[in-house]
Amino acid sequence: MSTTPATPDVQSIAHHVREMIRGLGEDVEREGLVKTPERVEAAMKFLTRGYAQTVDDVIGDAIFEESHEDMILVRDIELYSLCEHHLLPFFGRAHVAYIPHGRILGLSKTARLVDMFARRLQVQERLTDQIADALMTALAPRGVGVVIEAQHFCMMMRGVEKQGSRTVTSAVRGTFRSDNRTRDEFLRLAHAPWQP
Repeated sequence: MSTTPATPDVQSIAHHVREMIRGLGEDVEREGLVKTPERVEAAMKFLTRGYAQTVDDVIGDAIFEESHEDMILVRDIELYSLCEHHLLPFFGRAHVAYIPHGRILGLSKTARLVDMFARRLQVQERLTDQIADALMTALAPRGVGVVIEAQHFCMMMRGVEKQGSRTVTSAVRGTFRSDNRTRDEFLRLAHAPWQP
């Protein structure tokens, strides 16, 4: 499975958006739409900027030698992505935990890692796995757990039109997979009520 994006089309995204609007029966020259193709192009480049990043770019030198041996959890990381099936948004929160094995990651880098993979055309299942696998590769921890809870506009705005539904996915690696107590602790902490 390749994670490298294809070479961008030499024609601008705006050109294709203009043709799409025309194909919908709209007048692309009317005042409200005349600049829409360029706006959509800029928005799509922003929303898919994760393609221009790598795990090494995001993590940089923020891996530190540390003897801490217990779970580290960053929860409620906001995420916004685009469903690759309909190009409609899905949004929610990621809970990411790992048990270090001599190395820890700067806390903000966990959120940046989530963003990097979310800012691509995605399915939630793959997004969850990519985050877990990236942490396993970068840190070689004893284990990793990732849970994502998200709402999908492809289910809310079209199709079944179920506004209250949420999709929950999980990925567990290492100790989180082999030790039920570790996995249970992670899930309990990830879903516990927030008390500042």
